[in-house]
Amino acid sequence: MPWAISGTYLEACNCEVICPCRTIDGERGGRSTFEICKGALSWRIQRGNAGDVELSGLDVVIASMYDDDEAGSPWTFWLYLDQRGDESQRGALEQIFRGRLGGTPDEQFPWAWKPSDLLGVRAVAIEVDHKKGEGWFRAGDYVSVRIDGPVAGDSQVACIIPGYHQPGREVHSELIKVEDEGLGFEVQGRCGYESDFEYSSNAT
Repeated sequence: MPWAISGTYLEACNCEVICPCRTIDGERGGRSTFEICKGALSWRIQRGNAGDVELSGLDVVIASMYDDDEAGSPWTFWLYLDQRGDESQRGALEQIFRGRLGGTPDEQFPWAWKPSDLLGVRAVAIEVDHKKGEGWFRAGDYVSVRIDGPVAGDSQVACIIPGYHQPGREVHSELIKVEDEGLGFEVQGRCGYESDFEYSSNAT
């Protein structure tokens, strides 16, 4: 099924700034700061469809963790889908964000190409504000992230999930809080990243 979505992206994790997983001034990154990466990712879909299913205006959040010392560093994650979407919209988003429809996620979503553990999928109220340098998002009572301004400096920083080709910016996170079955943590004063994204069934 042909599909395409685009919009804005914001994430935060427990690494120190600049997150060592990023590409910095063209140099590929490596291991996370504390060996175990814990974070949350958010997408606001400004334009999108999967076949004849309209996806514009919907939001998606993932809460996750992975251990660099575990073979293959598989992701353990929850997928949260915008409860405003109907069954067909949520179904399409689940398939896209699990990497089940192929395309660019096969190259950009680590949890899609690794033998990862999906803890569950929830339809919840998602609130997203991706205002540059001041963003925040929530997924029900399960996930809360607040950003506390951009990171100083002129390093060119890129992240694989929105795409190394996308311009973006490293930010400070004020709060990352996740509380759900099998996944719970809270950290303050760490890193984040803001960018645009564009995914489709047409992989490069």
